[in-house]
Amino acid sequence: MTTLYDVPATAASRPETARPLENLLFSAALVTRSLPWADLPARTLGLDALTSAGLTHRLMTHLRGRRDGRPVRLRTAFGTLLVPLTRADAEGLLARADGAGALGTASALAADGRRRGLSPHGVPAGAWGALTQEELAGLTAPVGEHLRAVLTARRADGALDGHHWHTSMLRLSRHVVLGAGAAADTLLSEMVRAATGAVGSRAYEERATALRRRLAPYLADPEPGSLAGRLPARSQGAPETYLAVAHALALVSTATSVSALQALALLAAGAATGAVTSPEAAVDLALEHYPPLPALVYPVQAPLDADGPAIAPGDEILYDRAMLGRRTPGEPTDPAWDLCGSPSGCATARFAALVGREVVRVATAGARPVLLAPRLALDRLPGSLGPGSVAVALVGADDPTVTAEAYGDLLPAYGARGRVGADRLDHHAERLSACAADPGWNGSGTGERFRMALLAHADRCTNAAADVRRAARWFSG
Repeated sequence: MTTLYDVPATAASRPETARPLENLLFSAALVTRSLPWADLPARTLGLDALTSAGLTHRLMTHLRGRRDGRPVRLRTAFGTLLVPLTRADAEGLLARADGAGALGTASALAADGRRRGLSPHGVPAGAWGALTQEELAGLTAPVGEHLRAVLTARRADGALDGHHWHTSMLRLSRHVVLGAGAAADTLLSEMVRAATGAVGSRAYEERATALRRRLAPYLADPEPGSLAGRLPARSQGAPETYLAVAHALALVSTATSVSALQALALLAAGAATGAVTSPEAAVDLALEHYPPLPALVYPVQAPLDADGPAIAPGDEILYDRAMLGRRTPGEPTDPAWDLCGSPSGCATARFAALVGREVVRVATAGARPVLLAPRLALDRLPGSLGPGSVAVALVGADDPTVTAEAYGDLLPAYGARGRVGADRLDHHAERLSACAADPGWNGSGTGERFRMALLAHADRCTNAAADVRRAARWFSG
């Protein structure tokens, strides 16, 4: 398909700055996404055109009409951003810029406007990109083993335990990427998360160095049945190998712990109408509606070629899924945009999506998912579906006793238990932070690394407590 960036540029293709009112409306559209309650009145009345998504669609239609689809420079509350107006144009522009080496380090744009680091993209030369779909599928053998543990830990009503799901999927991710020997290494996943969170800051190099030391024993003699076992011998010990393996851990962990759980909820919601008929379709729908990277900002660090758009160093290009709208039916999808953000594609993202699909397939083999909370309609999906708000039961295919209605009587009890659990998590975070503040950690690199790990665990407990508390409020009505 020919896009705006496949043809020579002219003077008319130079991005223009939006008018003041357009800047204001676009900025408001970005800000209101951090206020989920803002859509409640319109949704309650069935006035979807007045929701944030509805108003954003009308604004983007207006911008496309006035500028013949060409990108526009918008001044927003989160900075001045160059905004392509269609998904094809955005992906074409970014691929062109990436191929020319004109892009700096991308970051994710959170709903509150903060920038957060992405797992650095990396693939060893001649390694995973050349693997066929069948070869990649052969690396998912450990999925069944880890899913059996998850199913065994279900509650009496068949509901999956959210915390156990998360920890089991991280364990599975380490197993698939590095082998059985790494499955129990919980600190490894924590160090990947800490290094990713520090991208773009002065702390990144220290955390990346610690992560490389942690990975070194697994990469010295990779297990044959793992993704790392497919590394060519010439790449072992190379810096890009460590980068690629850490990237694989980050992406597979997200696809299994977050996207696969969302896919189970969507599969259960679509079962009655037949709208979602397979685990593969459910994962693709989860990545389309709830991409782990919904909004990305790409800084331009060098001018593009003369036959490209007239974009100068210092510009920032916004790739925003909510602004650009959904893909048209039948349009090919690339998990790189959902999980990685690399404009040139990402073999690791494709593998991560494949593992997520296998998780949902194994979880629903001989069982049916029942969506207990929240209630979803596929034609009116909410703007966000955090894993902490999802409650799914897996029951026998012919068992009619577990339903969302029957589960409703248990919601207040779950809310009370959730509040108690959140308080315990907060208390644990306080104790970890107090331990990290001890001056005994001062004076050595080892002590500082332990302090970093303690603070990372404290932060995780605090975030988990907030998620549990939000879920408890929902359960309590």
